[in-house]
Amino acid sequence: MPQPDDHSAGRAPERPANRLIHESSPYLLQHAHNPVDWYPWGDEAFAEARRRDVPIFLSIGYSTCYWCHVMERESFENEAIAKIMNEHFVNIKVDREQRPDIDEVYMAATVIMTGHGGWPMSCFLEPEHLRPFWCGTYFPAEPRADLPQMPTFPQILRGISAAWREQREQVLQQGEQVARAVREQLEQAREPVALSATHIEQAIQGLLRMFDRVHGGFGSAPKFPQPVFLEFLLDARGRVDGASRSAIDEAVRLTLDRMGVGGIFDQVAGGFHRYSVDATWTVPHFEKMLYDQAQLARVYARAARVYDDAFYARIARRTCGFVLRELCDEAGGFHSALDAEVDGREGLNYLWTPEEIREALDPEDADLAIRVYQLDAGPNFRDPHHSDEPPRNVLRMRDRPDRLASDLGMDADALIARLNAINTRLLKVRDGRKGPRRDDKVLTGWNGLMIAALADVGRMLDEPSLIEHGARAARFVLEHLRKDGTLLRSWRRGQTSGPGFLEDGAFLLDALESLRRAGAAGDWQDAASEVLQTIERDFGDGAGGFFDTRADQTDLFVRTRSVHDGAIPSAVGVLALVLAQRGGDDAASAERAARMLHAVSGSIDENPLGATNSLRALMLVLRLDLPETMTDWFASSSRSVPVEPAGPANPAFTPVEVLADHDRVVIARDEPAMITLRLRIAPDWHLIAPDTPDASTLVPVRVHTLGGTGMRVYAEYPPGKQRPDGLRVYTDTVDIPVALERVGRWSGRPMLGVTYQACSQTECLQVRTVELDVAIDARDPDDDVPEPQESDASSG
Repeated sequence: MPQPDDHSAGRAPERPANRLIHESSPYLLQHAHNPVDWYPWGDEAFAEARRRDVPIFLSIGYSTCYWCHVMERESFENEAIAKIMNEHFVNIKVDREQRPDIDEVYMAATVIMTGHGGWPMSCFLEPEHLRPFWCGTYFPAEPRADLPQMPTFPQILRGISAAWREQREQVLQQGEQVARAVREQLEQAREPVALSATHIEQAIQGLLRMFDRVHGGFGSAPKFPQPVFLEFLLDARGRVDGASRSAIDEAVRLTLDRMGVGGIFDQVAGGFHRYSVDATWTVPHFEKMLYDQAQLARVYARAARVYDDAFYARIARRTCGFVLRELCDEAGGFHSALDAEVDGREGLNYLWTPEEIREALDPEDADLAIRVYQLDAGPNFRDPHHSDEPPRNVLRMRDRPDRLASDLGMDADALIARLNAINTRLLKVRDGRKGPRRDDKVLTGWNGLMIAALADVGRMLDEPSLIEHGARAARFVLEHLRKDGTLLRSWRRGQTSGPGFLEDGAFLLDALESLRRAGAAGDWQDAASEVLQTIERDFGDGAGGFFDTRADQTDLFVRTRSVHDGAIPSAVGVLALVLAQRGGDDAASAERAARMLHAVSGSIDENPLGATNSLRALMLVLRLDLPETMTDWFASSSRSVPVEPAGPANPAFTPVEVLADHDRVVIARDEPAMITLRLRIAPDWHLIAPDTPDASTLVPVRVHTLGGTGMRVYAEYPPGKQRPDGLRVYTDTVDIPVALERVGRWSGRPMLGVTYQACSQTECLQVRTVELDVAIDARDPDDDVPEPQESDASSG
């Protein structure tokens, strides 16, 4: 079971508490007994930095972030490092889930400065205007063999402090340059264009080309569920021809099948982990986030109805059951997440060995579980950060239960009954283990997502109890997370945080509309009208568009607006979709939806796939009767979506040529080889650069090893060109310096590979991996060179 929600427990409580002890965020409370003199974000911290004339060190993370925990243990609990921080900086901690606005601004700065992002985010700000002049992510307290080029955190602290004292003018200039780049990226509004079914067609074709026809999903590892893509395809299947519908069904069904049997789904307790580190959905990154449960339960229930599929219905019900059992606050709302680690070990409580299965079950059930959950195939998980830990298994099914039953010579219902009993027993054993920490804050927006999911799942699967659970949570949010007509962001144990954001209003509006459609008892229509009025008052720009933050918010140097759908959907896209859904019966809502889409039409035109929920709204708006003054905003509004029959991209065609400046290199211990790769990209095509801020729905360029062992690759990726939609891309010719390092035992024939996905304005080709014709020799092939541990420090 998840650990008790005392987030300052185990954090050296004998030390005096710092200012974070008064905060409601579990993440901030985790740091309340650090020796660092932390401040929460606010005027007190800003004034103190100005009074002392020192920079601000801003650390942004979240409570279930693995590398956030690592940096705390290494640096923020270290008395000597804390002394440097306290003497030379005013130190601020921010929970990115409680303040997504701060996170978005400084993440943009971090990516602009370093080419990548992640958590914990580490930024240094000048105190007057809060402009960032130096940014990074995780930094070790001491030198690490697996991160040889990375400076230590104490080195960075001393260097930044010295630069502030001795190079003040250059520091301030750099801060202004970074702030200008951030403003250009996050404020930029493109000129409106006429939207049409062509934009929808482009997105469908792009998704079908990105589709992994072997394992499901879109793109390669790490693989995210991306439910917004699945919802979009389910919307589109009713608007395309038969061949395209078959292609859409293949993409949706294979993805749902593979996720449902994979390790990304908690086979014992239900619910989904955040993403898979591999392409086969086997080994997850073990956080369990409320927003994932909401979106995936909703899409599985919808697919269950579309395809009359009991397996999908079972996944949807089990996901909702997990939330109600482990993320439900007694007061009525839903908690945010479960941590990825237990005692510093990733996923420890979710892992099993065959011996543990046999101890938990009777012999017959144990044999079945070992076979169904693939423990008989050997272990599939080894902690990359703790090589001394024995290998174990993430439970994943061999196949869907209906197909498994046939292979086992069993009736499908009988197999499901057996698995239910097995899972009940395994969960009881697992609940006896030490569980992950729970982030028990209640976020308005994320609760809106979950309430909408419960209402829709309950309606589609005829589960009235789920609808009532959603209604109870909605009543809680309306009672406890509104004050004087303003939506609040979060609640925890009776304590609330500050005003909410556009996503809080948009997601709550979606929830209220979903409850109304589900027939839940209550006056949801009036509540929805009040929330919509609040949204338009606090976030509207007066011309049909919306900002992410309130007009009276003065603590950021930029007011952002975003249409990009990532792991959390775009507030603008959700709001437009809700209004378009209402538009069939309400002319005012139809016009509101049309104005919203027109306001962001330039961004949609630039990258249709990045604004998927906006395209879902566009599908509906194209069918609505609009005033004549709006008809020019939408071309060919009466037509359906014509999509060419989708099939695999021509494998012989690629708009990219990959060259190397050497055809043979030699590497040895302490003698890496250097090689430069040149990517020649055809006109009108581009590649996604690795420094794109949110790569969860994209496949960026990656240089890596192929075949054999004994070599590690370090690529120095140049920054991509910034596009107005936030993507960073490579075009024309790009040179990538690469270092080849000798590590571990030499075996086989290690080679150099480049993986990329080429895209144009109308399509994305399948992911391609090129094997370079470069001979790589080891001067010491018989030696076993010590190999450093892998690190994914920038991924959070």
